[in-house]
Amino acid sequence: MSNRKMSKTDFETLAGFRYQLRRFLRFSEEVTHRNGVTPLQYLLMLQIKGFPGREWGTVAELAERLQGKHHGVVALVSRCEAAGWVQRTASRNDKRCVEVHLTGAGEECLERLARLHREELQSVNAGFSVPGVTGSGAE
Repeated sequence: MSNRKMSKTDFETLAGFRYQLRRFLRFSEEVTHRNGVTPLQYLLMLQIKGFPGREWGTVAELAERLQGKHHGVVALVSRCEAAGWVQRTASRNDKRCVEVHLTGAGEECLERLARLHREELQSVNAGFSVPGVTGSGAE
């Protein structure tokens, strides 16, 4: 970490990035609610579908991906299961683990919402680049 004092440009860059990020998150909150889904429910379904190498995740893996507590993700999975978007199955490899899979209804809901999110990201001219910041340490 550098000991150099941060410049006005450094603060403007960070503030600009956080503004872009917050605008996108606000869009996400509004579009998910309009579609009868909470932002966390959308993120859960997105992380299941987007899990590297497969289309399901364990509760522990999903908790990491969502940066949530295990018990909170269990409750989130239960709410999504009650809505018909996900289903739990016993792991084929480790009976102590539960796999969380999208249902057909979950796939349809996620496809609709993900398309809207992708369109919003594509409409952002400047994107989410942070000029002048390389590597970690942006915040």
